Amino acid sequence: MKFSPCIDACTYEGTHCDGCGRSHEEIAETKTKIMALVNYADEMDYENVEEFANYVKDKILSKLQ
Repeated sequence: MKFSPCIDACTYEGTHCDGCGRSHEEIAETKTKIMALVNYADEMDYENVEEFANYVKDKILSKLQ
């Protein structure tokens, strides 16, 4: 399956968004995971949040290879 990012053309009818094509379940789960990382960075009071985000990105990519 190929990931399709949001294109700001969201629809809420049916099982999938007409904008990005992802299931509403996938969208909700992705938002939950992202908010968990946002909340963690906020709790840690990181001053370099961009570096944290890049670290997470790099770790995800390395774990999937």
